[in-house]
Amino acid sequence: MTATIERGSATAPVSAPKKTPAGKKPGGFFSSSNGKKVVMAVTGAVMVLFLVGHMLGNLKIFLGRDSFNEYAHALRTLLEPIAPYRTLLTIVEIVLVVSVALHMWAAISLSRRAGKARPVKYVTKKSQASGYTTHIMRWGGVTIVLFVLWHLLDLTFGVVNPKGYDSAPADRMIAGFDASRWWVTLIYLVAVVMVGLHLRHGIWSAFQTLGWANRNRYRVLRGTAGVVSALLVIGFLAPPLAITFGVVK
Repeated sequence: MTATIERGSATAPVSAPKKTPAGKKPGGFFSSSNGKKVVMAVTGAVMVLFLVGHMLGNLKIFLGRDSFNEYAHALRTLLEPIAPYRTLLTIVEIVLVVSVALHMWAAISLSRRAGKARPVKYVTKKSQASGYTTHIMRWGGVTIVLFVLWHLLDLTFGVVNPKGYDSAPADRMIAGFDASRWWVTLIYLVAVVMVGLHLRHGIWSAFQTLGWANRNRYRVLRGTAGVVSALLVIGFLAPPLAITFGVVK
């Protein structure tokens, strides 16, 4: 008995799979590790600029209540009467929120990609410095987000502030860090130190991502990251500590 084998689709021509151009990955530049690192560097720079401006504004409390209140009022009335009240401040807030969201997205994506690239843990233990940095960046980011939410509820919206929303900005700030609320100052201190550690590593990583951290610039850029983060920490801690200890009343 002879079996007959039908030849049909098995002999049909098969189209060759499309090849991705050399050097390119599906999804474009921003889906690549380098693209995500650039996103982190750019959004990080936006946040650093915001922190510098915010710190300088906070330091006006040392010039008196009127100076601080005038600064807070100016933020809301810039571009008037060309643009409505609070226009520029709203734009800055939107840019900041988008930057934070993109920064977190890039960080989480890179972390997941690194985990998938190393499904089996190394036999040798990671260095203490590497583990320290990982914990600072991961838990520091969570701490900063939670602190920002509290900070907004306290000094921006006045929900948890003793003076409430209708009070003057300087009054809210002084009441917020009153000696009787020492625990708020303590939370602020811990959060700001975490911000500083996060910034130190983040600024240095940005220098590396941008290709600036060569041998000739290593010490200078490493020192710059440390100095910038230290100045921001000192600048942000000075007003609340001065209020808590009665220097500013």
